[in-house]
Amino acid sequence: MDDNRDGLLVRRALLEEQGFQVKMAADPEEGLRLFETHDFDVVVTDYRMPRMNGTELIERLRQRNPQARIVLISSLVDPLGLTEENTGADAVIAKNSNEPVHLLRTVRRLSNRSGRKPPRSQQRTAPRRLVRA
Repeated sequence: MDDNRDGLLVRRALLEEQGFQVKMAADPEEGLRLFETHDFDVVVTDYRMPRMNGTELIERLRQRNPQARIVLISSLVDPLGLTEENTGADAVIAKNSNEPVHLLRTVRRLSNRSGRKPPRSQQRTAPRRLVRA
């Protein structure tokens, strides 16, 4: 989730290019509604958004599903000292020139962390879903 539409579109293109299905939400409330009605492998959210920051959103997502895999992205990682421990995210990524590489690596790792892998015959056809809001 991100209130920056350009950031959403760039991240969506990057992830879809790698075979992920992406749903976007422009604000936390829309993201929560999507989360309640869809099954997502990974949630990617920004920290700074209107009406609710990323940490507050993560807390609400965890109330609904404690096992949700969540990535927090922010330009404020260093200034605010954002970490997995103090945000509740599974991964925290700084918005910088290395973000695309870190985002892809992290999303792949978290989406494969589901415990059981589908049979090999289904691995290529089973769509991956992410929420990017």
